Amino acid sequence: MPVTSTPAPAAARRDPALDRRAAASATVAVVVVLVLVYVGSGRLRWFDAALAGYLLGTLLAVFAVVYRYLVWLRRPPTARLNRRGWEAFRRRGARARNAAALGGLVGTNLLAQRFIRHRSRVRWVAHQLVFWGCLLAAAVTFPLTFGWLHFESVGQESRQYEAYLFDVGTLSFDARSVVGFVVFHVLNIAAVLVIAGVVLFLARRLRDRGALATERSGDFLALAGLFAVSLTGLMLTASSLWLEGRFYSFLNTLHALTVILGLLYIPFGKLFHIFQRPANLGVAFYKAAGAEGVQARCWRCGDAFASALQMQDLKEVLPQVGFDYSAQEPGPGNWQDTCPPCRRALVGRAQARRVGGFG
Repeated sequence: MPVTSTPAPAAARRDPALDRRAAASATVAVVVVLVLVYVGSGRLRWFDAALAGYLLGTLLAVFAVVYRYLVWLRRPPTARLNRRGWEAFRRRGARARNAAALGGLVGTNLLAQRFIRHRSRVRWVAHQLVFWGCLLAAAVTFPLTFGWLHFESVGQESRQYEAYLFDVGTLSFDARSVVGFVVFHVLNIAAVLVIAGVVLFLARRLRDRGALATERSGDFLALAGLFAVSLTGLMLTASSLWLEGRFYSFLNTLHALTVILGLLYIPFGKLFHIFQRPANLGVAFYKAAGAEGVQARCWRCGDAFASALQMQDLKEVLPQVGFDYSAQEPGPGNWQDTCPPCRRALVGRAQARRVGGFG
């Protein structure tokens, strides 16, 4: 069954130099962040000017992330999945069930990341260490950078501090207590978690021949960035505690550089999946809706192999990205109407005919 893969129309292939709608939305996002910084820091009263470089890097990252996310969301496959996901989530008779299932999906897919655990336990542990380390660091770093979080001494006791979120006092603690140690070293704890995860990732990649065979330069670049940010942060603490502040100015500049470069790398590298992954939750509802609907059957063997909705979407979306698998002779109307086992059988028969038979 010959099929053709026709090129996409010129208009579809040619990407504009700049997506104006996405750029406008990204600009609005930057303005919103600036307003929140101004308001949340008490009109810059609690904003630390020493963190201005981190804020600039964050603003650039916000613009790039929003811009790329919107462009990605408008690509034909992503746009179709996004629309189908919302349709499946809001479909009549299943809204309450889907709303209840959403919390479970967030817990299993985003937080616990069970889908990784099924592939490899070591890989799952590494992901968990990096995920929770980065999440913990972000929960502290961004509020500090924006001036939303600050600490004040209480009364005449130099050891007693109170944490303020915006202008609201939240937690009072002794600096030499266990709570005080954790509060003032939370970024170090996050750095240790990330470094441990990076080491596990590297150990697995260097030992697993399959991982090495599919390795890309961007994979190591993401790990190197996470390691550099974490290590330079720990070195700042080491300089303060054990080196009497020696090399602190240099280490502070080096750490700021690694953080800013890391923030700028997020929209353009492998770490962008941080923002893509939540959008994939809709795929679960899409699959559930398809499983409850009409099933597509293979033209050759008659077995059901996927939902008819998914197959119809594939037939409509693939030509938009340059792949037209319509049949050119009597038989099935589209290669997508063939189940995976029959596809393998047909490919094997075609290869046998090509070489004059096997054996």
